[in-house]
Amino acid sequence: MSSTLIDGFGRKIDYVRLSVTDRCDFRCIYCMAEDMTFLPRQRILTLEEIHRCAELFVANGVRKIRLTGGEPLTRKGIIGLCEKISAIPGLDELVMTTNGSQLVKYAQPLADAGVKRLNISLDSLCPAKFKAMTRVGDLQHVLDGIQAARQAGFKNLKINSVVIQGHNDDEILALTDYAIENQLDITFIEEMPLGHVGRARELFSSDQVRDSIAERYSMLNSTESSGGPARYMRLKDYSQTRIGFISPHSHNFCSTCNRIRLTVEGKLLLCLGNEHSLDLLALLRRYPLSDEPILASIHKALHNKPEQHHFSSDGEVQIVRFMNTSGG
Repeated sequence: MSSTLIDGFGRKIDYVRLSVTDRCDFRCIYCMAEDMTFLPRQRILTLEEIHRCAELFVANGVRKIRLTGGEPLTRKGIIGLCEKISAIPGLDELVMTTNGSQLVKYAQPLADAGVKRLNISLDSLCPAKFKAMTRVGDLQHVLDGIQAARQAGFKNLKINSVVIQGHNDDEILALTDYAIENQLDITFIEEMPLGHVGRARELFSSDQVRDSIAERYSMLNSTESSGGPARYMRLKDYSQTRIGFISPHSHNFCSTCNRIRLTVEGKLLLCLGNEHSLDLLALLRRYPLSDEPILASIHKALHNKPEQHHFSSDGEVQIVRFMNTSGG
């Protein structure tokens, strides 16, 4: 059996996003509905099953694992899981995406458990706007969490900001200023129309974001990569901060896709923008002592990984799952 995961278009899969929960202590308007029904315990992967999947992927060429949610820090036992995954031989990097609300408590334990980098969601620096966009979030908790992560020694901390027309598109410069002042990277993300959220909103494109930043700062093209879909630029006068753009609508990045996602209910999503998936949960429980049938199914499924996604913010809903069930 091949020790490398290759899809039907010859793309090597070396990056896996593992969702550890669909639950979250926020209800962000671009991620989920206000009233959510979450998965019952028996339908989600156990911590042991998540670790088994991580071992299987790393043994077959995966070098980067990102833990996502929902909000991963709401999952009981998350620190122990991080310790186990970070210790897997051959894994280069264990990273996490978090909303930052619980980093005051967990930043140091995460660093001690072997998590190398954090991406922290921050869409507004205005408390009222922040609460409106998250529906329940407290901005100060997140800002305190970012400082706790800095104090815990995390390098290359990155802020993720989803830019939504009429909500926070007037804060692009303020968010950039914040990143510079705190020596953080920041990535601006075009809203992805998953589920029924974001379908009536006009897209605010990465080009528009870049134009806004250029009003104040000189930017330089960069060939740097963090191993994900972001395209980066450097600020001429502030070399410690990178500006990233994730542009699923305006700058399709599928030709270099090296990622697959595992949802907390055990669905291996071959593409965020398509419904192609493999039921790994059923396979894990059918073959508790043998990885070979599971690996064979993964190799077969990868041949169905589509060449690219086709996001559209109008017309019929293409993807019925919300982002929290897709894995961050």
